[in-house]
Amino acid sequence: MAVYGYTRVSTDRQADEGESLDVQRRQLEGYALMHGMALDTVYVERGVSGSKPLGERPEGGRLISMLKAGDVVLTPKLDRMFRSSLDALDNLNLLKGMGVSLHMLDLGGDVTGNGISKLVFTILSAVAEAERDRIRERIVTVKADQRERGRYLGGRIPFGWRVDEDGGLVEIAEQQAAILTMVAMKNEGLALRTIAERMTAQGFKLSHEGVKKIIASTLKAG
Repeated sequence: MAVYGYTRVSTDRQADEGESLDVQRRQLEGYALMHGMALDTVYVERGVSGSKPLGERPEGGRLISMLKAGDVVLTPKLDRMFRSSLDALDNLNLLKGMGVSLHMLDLGGDVTGNGISKLVFTILSAVAEAERDRIRERIVTVKADQRERGRYLGGRIPFGWRVDEDGGLVEIAEQQAAILTMVAMKNEGLALRTIAERMTAQGFKLSHEGVKKIIASTLKAG
C-alpha cells in the first residue's frame, strides 16, 4: 500500500499566502501521523486552476497514473483537488472502482469507504446534476443566440451556405437557387430520387437523402 498526498494552489501568489503549499503539506503529514500512515509522495500542483479536471493537470495526471488497488490518497480540502462537483463525482467513482481510498481532511477523512462516504456521494450527485442542468441551459442559450445571428454552430456546413472569416453563415447564390428548384420540384410531386438525379446533372452531387434533408430544413426555416 502506498500513501500519496495531493496539494494545489491556483496562483503563485497563493503559494506564499493563505493556504500555502507548506501549510497543506503539514496538514497532510499531521493527518498521516495521527492515523499511522507513512506518506510516500506528495504531488504538488502549483499555479493550476481548480476548474481544470484532475486528470488533465500535470501532477493530477501523474498521481492517477501511479495508483493501484489498496493505495490511499490524502488531500487537505475538497476544493484543493476538485472545483467541479462533476469532476469530483467522476473521480470518486473512479477511485472506488480502482480500490483506492481518498481522504479529505475537511470532510473528516475517508470519503470513499467509511460512514460519511454515502452522504458525500449523495450531496455531490445532487450538485453535479444541477451543474449538468446549468451546462445544458448555457449550451442551448448560446446555440439559440448563434442561430438567430446566423452563426455557424459546427458540424457539416449546410448546403447553400459557406462560413465567412468571422464564423457567420453566408449564402451561396447558385446553391440557394438550387434549393428553390428542389422545393419547386418536390411541390410538383417529383420523387426524391428523380430530384437528386436532376440536381446531379446540373452539377450538384446530392443523394435522395441529402435532397430530403435540404428540403425539410428549408421548409422548417420558412
